Amino acid sequence: MLSGGAELAVSLLFNLTMKEISDRSQVMLIGPRLTEAFNRRVGEWVRDGIVARLWAKDTRVWTGVDEDRWLGWLDVLDAEVPLEALSAFSRNVVDTGLTDVLLLGIGGSSLCPEVLSGVLGPVEEAPVLHILDSTDPAEVQRIESRLDLSRTLCIVSSKSGTTLEPTVLMEYFFDRISQLVGVEEAGLRFVAVTDPGSALEDFACRVGFRRVWHGVPDIGGRFSALSNFGLVPATVSGLDVPALIDRARTMVARCGPSETPNRNPGVKLGLVLGAAADLGRDKITLVLSPAIRALGGWLEQLLAESTGKAGRGLIPIVDEEIGSPSVYGDDRFFVYLRLETEPSSVQDAAVSKLSESGQPVVKISLSDRLAVAAEFFRWEIATAVCGAVIGVNPFDQPDVEASKEAARELTAGYESNKVLPLETPLARIDGVALYADPQNTDALLGAVDSGAEVKSILAAHLGRLVPRDYFAILAFLDRNENHWVLLQQLRHLVRDARNVATCVGFGPRFLHSTGQVFKGGPGTGVFLQITCDDVVDLPIPGRGYTFGALKAAQSFGDFGVLVSRSRRVLRVHLGSESVVGLKWLVHLVEELMS
Repeated sequence: MLSGGAELAVSLLFNLTMKEISDRSQVMLIGPRLTEAFNRRVGEWVRDGIVARLWAKDTRVWTGVDEDRWLGWLDVLDAEVPLEALSAFSRNVVDTGLTDVLLLGIGGSSLCPEVLSGVLGPVEEAPVLHILDSTDPAEVQRIESRLDLSRTLCIVSSKSGTTLEPTVLMEYFFDRISQLVGVEEAGLRFVAVTDPGSALEDFACRVGFRRVWHGVPDIGGRFSALSNFGLVPATVSGLDVPALIDRARTMVARCGPSETPNRNPGVKLGLVLGAAADLGRDKITLVLSPAIRALGGWLEQLLAESTGKAGRGLIPIVDEEIGSPSVYGDDRFFVYLRLETEPSSVQDAAVSKLSESGQPVVKISLSDRLAVAAEFFRWEIATAVCGAVIGVNPFDQPDVEASKEAARELTAGYESNKVLPLETPLARIDGVALYADPQNTDALLGAVDSGAEVKSILAAHLGRLVPRDYFAILAFLDRNENHWVLLQQLRHLVRDARNVATCVGFGPRFLHSTGQVFKGGPGTGVFLQITCDDVVDLPIPGRGYTFGALKAAQSFGDFGVLVSRSRRVLRVHLGSESVVGLKWLVHLVEELMS
């Protein structure tokens, strides 16, 4: 039974249609149908006291399994944040003459530092932060070329201490630095951020790492932004960590257990995201002011990996350029994160057109760049709440583990016999080849009127897109500007012609991010995996394979798991001329879409 005050609050909410549901920083223009669904959820959360239960770590808010084991992020800032120790460590790094910091991690261990570096860095006279979260040998070589390794501090960041990507990157750079300064001195050029007792901590102690910073065992990787996984790289690269903590604590208070759902910034956002997903608007399209664009990758992982399971989940759409309202279907939900001090008039106008056309829009205002720290907590709460609404455990990632296991099996096999799985192409032209599993092969060939040629098969694959589907490009390529520009052209050609949401992910990064929702979420994705022959390759010290072989194994493993989940997937192999091949592919898709 609602109290009189709660009944009045819910009644007032029900009177809203296209009016603004707003607080100081968050405005929702969502239309009558979604407003009604949102209000219904608010009423349920008020009636059942669910905000307080969430803060009390009641597993019944979600699936009643083990969610209470992963809620340490709720109160991580209540504890004494080691600001003095972090500051002293940072000063010591500078005094030692180290000029660069190289973060080796992936997923939750690298995405928050990438946001902070991209939004707030670099800082004058502080070490420059570089982030490497790829097994692509060209990317490894390019990052290494930017560094004076004799003056570089490496931060190895892995919660479990056994994650493959940071482990092999650590092995490679420990060997390289040892060759320059000797094994004993090399240990002092490394720092670990990991959970207590991990294999990484054991190794760090054995070889004499400069420092081990502990994570919090009951905080999962993607919820670890405000723990040492975010704070250590931020401090060492000269950012104003006390100011970031202050901003985050302000948001924690606003999202606390005593705030009613309709006034709680995180809870309100989570309820409307969940209500939108229930109505089929599960393509959460993020529009960010240019200066805070880096935040998109962190949000993408948080939403996709947390909600995408059991056939449900949000599909985060990041870095799509805003199009005209006509290219969007009724499966979209827009969130506009607007930096008040550096807004884009072009974005403002485009978002207004979307709202006027009837697309639901939530506008979140950031007062300045430091406000990204507050967004970390707002979105963590929102994601946990959304998981509760759609009925999933937002703190596990079962399908990410499946891809990891597949890659491990393939690399173990390669170490033994130096051979990856043999494949027969469906079609080939000028060094470009198409591959598919038997089930997808039958479906594609059955849709081809003429012979099994590259053009006709690709047309058949893109022809599988129907309303409310999404198109995902999974690029196991060097994450460089040339590739990025061409992949963006490719996604927008498909979006504008088919009116479907689009994603672009570089492997293996996306395996620890959107990879979960691609495999465990709604079966509405049409996937195009893109691979190439590596012109550059690098051996991994102590292992019987190279970075190129590892990346190939990861692409094979990911393809196999997608197939096992009955996903619509096709692989395009570009050969050794990846840029030339991508340009050809863009031209072909442009021809097909016209």
